[in-house]
Amino acid sequence: MTKRIRIRSVIIIVVAVACILRFTGIPTSYADLKANLSKNIRLGLDLRGGTQLVLQVHVDDALKATTNQTAEALRVQMEKDGITVVQVVPTAVDTFEARGVDPAKDSEFRNMIEGGYSDYDIVSSESAGAKTYTMKMKMRAAEEYRVQAVDQALRTIENRVNALGVAEPVIQKRGGPGEHEIIVQFPGVDDPEYVKGIIGKAAILELKLVQGTNSYPTRDAAMQQFGGILPSNLEVLESSKGENSGSKVFWVVNKVTNVTGRDLKSAGVSRDENGRPAVSFHLNAAGAQKFGKLTGDNVGRLLAIVLDGTVVSAPRLNSRITDNGIITGGGAGFAPDEARDLALVLKSGALPASMTPLQEAVVGASLGADSIKAGLIASAVALGSVVIFVLVYYRASGINATVAMILNLVVLFGAMAYFGATLTLPGIAGVILTIGVGIDSNVLIFERIREELHAGKTAVSSVATSFSRVFITLVDTHLAALISAICLFLFGTGAIKGFAVTLVIGLVSNMFTAVFVSRTLFEMVLSNKERTDTLSI
Repeated sequence: MTKRIRIRSVIIIVVAVACILRFTGIPTSYADLKANLSKNIRLGLDLRGGTQLVLQVHVDDALKATTNQTAEALRVQMEKDGITVVQVVPTAVDTFEARGVDPAKDSEFRNMIEGGYSDYDIVSSESAGAKTYTMKMKMRAAEEYRVQAVDQALRTIENRVNALGVAEPVIQKRGGPGEHEIIVQFPGVDDPEYVKGIIGKAAILELKLVQGTNSYPTRDAAMQQFGGILPSNLEVLESSKGENSGSKVFWVVNKVTNVTGRDLKSAGVSRDENGRPAVSFHLNAAGAQKFGKLTGDNVGRLLAIVLDGTVVSAPRLNSRITDNGIITGGGAGFAPDEARDLALVLKSGALPASMTPLQEAVVGASLGADSIKAGLIASAVALGSVVIFVLVYYRASGINATVAMILNLVVLFGAMAYFGATLTLPGIAGVILTIGVGIDSNVLIFERIREELHAGKTAVSSVATSFSRVFITLVDTHLAALISAICLFLFGTGAIKGFAVTLVIGLVSNMFTAVFVSRTLFEMVLSNKERTDTLSI
C-alpha cells in the first residue's frame, strides 16, 4: 500500500469517526444511544410533534401609530416655531389634519411640512379665516410601513420564542404581497396556549398624561366631565385593575402618546414600594429625553402607564424622571408570573401591530413517531434495494458502492448534527434522494471503468482514467442540483426548506464519497493484487 493510499485512508477514517461521534456520542447502552441521537439530531415539528400557528398581522395598527406620532411631532414643531394651530388630530389610520393654522404663518408652515413630511400628500382648505391642512400618507410609503410592520413582528416573535427556550422554532413570513401573514412552528411544545398568549400579546406600552386628578367608576361618568362630548384630543381608557377592590375604573387621558415601547431599552422584574412584584423599565437616549421633558413639565400630574390600550397604573409625577420607571399592578399588584411574562414581552420588543390566529394545527408526539417509523422503513427499503442491485450487477465492485453510500449517509447526518440542522419528514425524502444520487454517481464511474476495460486497458489504468474523465461530469450534475436545492431553501416554505437542507448536505457529501472514498477503495484493492489487469465489475 502506497503512502498516498494510507493518507487517504486515514482521512476517510477520521471523517467517518468524527461524524459518527457527533450524532451518536459515546453511548454506554442502547437507551443512551437513543438519548444521544434524540439530542444531536434535531427533529422538526412533523417528526417530533408540536404546534403550528398562522398569524395575521393587522398592519393598519402600525400605520395608525405612525400617523399619531407624526401628528404629535408636527404639533410640537409648530409650537416651537411659533405657528398657531387650533389642533392637530388624526382622522384615519393614514391621515391627520392640522386645523386652524394661522393664515399669517401659512408660508412658514408650508416650508416646514414640505421639507420634513415627504411621505404625505398635503391638501389645504380654508374656513372662517383659518386654514386646515389634510395630510394623507402616500401609497408607496404606506406599503413600506406595512412591510416593516410584518418584519418587526417577525423579529419580535423570534425574540419572545427564544426567551421561552423553544428548541428549533420555525418563524417566517407566508403568503404573497398584501397578505401580511406569519407562520410559526414550535416542535415539542405541549402547552401551545401559553406560547400563543406570549406571542399574541401586543405589549404596546404607552405613557400618556391623565386629564384630571382621579379615575371614574364608569365610562359615562368620565364623559360627563366634558358635557358628554369628549374633545378630539382625549380618550377614555379602562383600567386593568381597580385600585382597591379589583373593580374596573376609567381614566381620561391624552390621545397622543408621549413615550412608547419603541423607546424602551430594557425591562425586568423588580419590586414596588410595598415589596410586591413589579416591572421596571429603562429608556434609550431619545426616550429618556422625551420622558424627562414630559415629567419635568408636568410635576404633580398623573401619568397613565398604558399597556395594549388598558391603563395598568397611573402614578403621580413627584419629580422629573429621565431614563427609567416602574410599572406596578395597581391595587392588587402583579402575580409573580404576570410580572415575569410582562417583562419578557416588553424586553423582547413590542409588536408593532395586533395579530389574529388564522390557523392552528397540533401534531401529536405519537403521530410524529409514526412519521419517523415510516421514514426509517422507506429509507431502509431504498438502501436495501440499491445494495442488492449493485451487488448483483457490479459483483465485488458493488461492495465499493455500498460502503460509499453508507459513508455518505454517515457524513450527511454528522454534518446535520454539526450545523444544528433540523430533520423533517420532507428531509427524510431528501435523505432517500441522496441515496439515489449517490448510486447514480457510482453507476457513471463503474460504467466508464467497464468501457476502459473493454478497450483493453489494465484495471489500474481503467480506474485512474475513469475517475479523471467522469469527475467533470459529476461536478456539473451536482452543481446543477445544488443550485436548485439552494433556490428551494431561499424561496421555499418550512417543509421545502427541510428537503433542501438535507439535499444540499447530501450532494456535498456524495461528491466526497463518490470521488474520494470510492477511488481510494479501488486503489486499496488493486494495490494488494498480484495481477492488476482484472477487476470484478
